[in-house]
Amino acid sequence: MSTKHKELAHWVKECAELCKPDKVVWCDGSDEEKNRLEKDTFRTGELIKLDQKKLPGCVYNRTAINDVARTEHLTYVCTRDKNNAGPNNNWLSPKDGYQKAADIFRNSMHDRIMYIIPFSMGPVGSPFSKIGVQITDSAYVVLNMRIMTRMGKAVLDLLEKTNGDFTRCLHGKADLDVNRRLILHFPEDNTIWSVGSGYGGNALLGKKCLSLRLGSYLGQREGWLAEHMLIMGIEDPQGYIGYIAAAFPSACGKTNLAMLLPPEGLKRKGYRIWTVGDDIAWMRIDTDGRLWAVNPENGLFGVAPGTNSRTNPNIMAAIKKNTIYTNVLLKKDKTVWWEGGDPPVPANGIDWQGRAWTSGQIDENGEPILGAHPNSRFTVPIQNVPSITNRLEHHHGVPIAAIIFGGRRARLAPLVYEAFNWQHGVFVGATMASERTAAQVGKIGEVRRDPMAMLPFCGYNMGKYFAHWLVMGKKMSAAPRIFNVNWFRKDEKGQFLWPGFGDNLRVLEWIISRCKNEVDALKTSIGNVPHENDIDLTGLRLTREHMHKLFAIHKKDWQQELEGIDAFFKTFGNTMPKEMWHEYRTLQKRLTA
Repeated sequence: MSTKHKELAHWVKECAELCKPDKVVWCDGSDEEKNRLEKDTFRTGELIKLDQKKLPGCVYNRTAINDVARTEHLTYVCTRDKNNAGPNNNWLSPKDGYQKAADIFRNSMHDRIMYIIPFSMGPVGSPFSKIGVQITDSAYVVLNMRIMTRMGKAVLDLLEKTNGDFTRCLHGKADLDVNRRLILHFPEDNTIWSVGSGYGGNALLGKKCLSLRLGSYLGQREGWLAEHMLIMGIEDPQGYIGYIAAAFPSACGKTNLAMLLPPEGLKRKGYRIWTVGDDIAWMRIDTDGRLWAVNPENGLFGVAPGTNSRTNPNIMAAIKKNTIYTNVLLKKDKTVWWEGGDPPVPANGIDWQGRAWTSGQIDENGEPILGAHPNSRFTVPIQNVPSITNRLEHHHGVPIAAIIFGGRRARLAPLVYEAFNWQHGVFVGATMASERTAAQVGKIGEVRRDPMAMLPFCGYNMGKYFAHWLVMGKKMSAAPRIFNVNWFRKDEKGQFLWPGFGDNLRVLEWIISRCKNEVDALKTSIGNVPHENDIDLTGLRLTREHMHKLFAIHKKDWQQELEGIDAFFKTFGNTMPKEMWHEYRTLQKRLTA
């Protein structure tokens, strides 16, 4: 297999001359290819075959100890003008970026195979979709890209038929030295180079690199949105499905929300949840003037620790077959486990570093020695998810009725409130923040700004990104309503006020009712909130006083929040749209009224 696409053939030749592989293999996406790659990796030890009766089609991988997460400080946007990258990105000039990475890539694939992976983000041939070609020296990456994207012969055939453009994605493990690691984005060249890492977020270049960093740049240039958002459908008893897109920073339960199960108290109503995507949404204004969305991915790259049959029964069902597990605990019976997983806790096993592990071990600081890395992962086909929508391959996606933003705020934000209009909603998204948890680097409780959950992923100046959101709203005939939720509000004793998980459907029910104009709302200084009896609490024992605490708006806290917003907005200088400052001043006036 090769290609008739002259530009692609020329680029592959250039990369081969730079990296000097022993062999070049074009990937066709076939089952035969998958079986061959797995056998090769079992033989080299790169992958371990799990118990095929208990976990059919499942395999296990360990990354290098210094290569277990995205490396944001080594991730750059390379534009000719530094201002186009903005203060939200690390910047290199394209000349310096190419030169630094080329020095590491040079001869790095000696004694290795160079794999060529044609892939589509989004349904093949959809107007929403983008074609990329990833070059890699990692069979593990090929097997993950099989799951996470639509890849292989059908994509290459379409690219050759249209003689179209494609995103050039060059990846190599090199020597996995953190001091020789770079993840570079060249938006003006439609190119991504990643070297020195084999970890998914750095090595699966269709994911954050193309779908968000380059995608957001392309969206601004072409008039659409690439967002770090789940997409889900909520089907009511009458058969109406309201689709929402929702953005949350890490550790806020995004994947769990995308495939929640209705709580006992609401099952009587007959609700169903349809999962469209758990991480990324590409959204366009269709011919009806409304916003429609597709999930550009074809799989899920989920965090294992904390995932169990209570937090997410749908994902636990999904990962029982055809899944790649990375950096979890390997049990003696060739199955897997992780902290926060389903019981029982195994007595022993082999940890994510390949060392013998025994339950209850502690280190020299008295801390438990973990069997799985806190960022250990599973890569699973989205078709495995029991709640998967039947519109996954629909070329126009699904119509978005509501956009939801959220974060962890122990005191500030009520359980849910609705923005007054699209412009105010953009302000709500632009001021998104979350308090750090024990699992995150930094002081616990420290407020971390993460507008639209896109701060690490926006591929251009974020001030211009907010302006693009405003322009998109003006182009729509009926823009989605925008909401903010906070599942993590606490009482004076530090206890969570809201049960979360499946009970979050109670809030989504009110949101969809607002979108259908079925219920009124109470106007407050920060937005519209539900009336006292508008959220169905059937099956929950929550007092009126409890609900008042969930919806209390403490003006002093919000006035203090304005100080943080002011400082954050000023980092974008004159690129911050005047409409955002107008919303800031208007909120300030409402809080002092």
